[in-house]
Amino acid sequence: MNRITVFCGSSIGTEQEFEINAKLLGQKLAKENIELVYGGANVGLMGAVADGALIEKGNVIGVLPNFLKSKEIAHKYLTELILVDSMHERKTKMNELCDGVIALPGGFGTIEELFEMLTWSQLGLHKKPIGILNINGFYNELINLLNTMVNKGFLKNVNKQMLLVSDDIDVLLNKMKNYEAPTVGKWIDKKTV
Repeated sequence: MNRITVFCGSSIGTEQEFEINAKLLGQKLAKENIELVYGGANVGLMGAVADGALIEKGNVIGVLPNFLKSKEIAHKYLTELILVDSMHERKTKMNELCDGVIALPGGFGTIEELFEMLTWSQLGLHKKPIGILNINGFYNELINLLNTMVNKGFLKNVNKQMLLVSDDIDVLLNKMKNYEAPTVGKWIDKKTV
């Protein structure tokens, strides 16, 4: 993996561990010569992950919609800042630039970005590893929901397993490096439920 896109909150959250781990992830990526692609902002966990990579002299590519640049949240010290016209363009560009995705804690935007990448993978549009750094169990309820989707016949277990989860950065990166995308289709017929 040469580049990883990180989706995460533009807020810092209520637990110090969120910011600490975001910065540690950025540092780890830089130390492993993996470029960071992220949302381009200097605030919240987005700013922390970028700062972590920059501290270790890593390459950091930000992708920011023009309307957010005008709010003065663009990070000023990135290797490259790519400006786009919309949120949809932002996700498309971040996908084009990366070899894998990691989600940190975040809100609606983070969840939407994560699930769009999972959906694209499920449909066979890419075969990239997608991981969650589950800091302090932040995503436990989401993981329970995915289990419910499987149990109720809306998601194949093999597709659920596309989402790699760990609370440890090294373990998560190792899972991503060894990931093999499923070869089955997404559709569930009545006979298999």
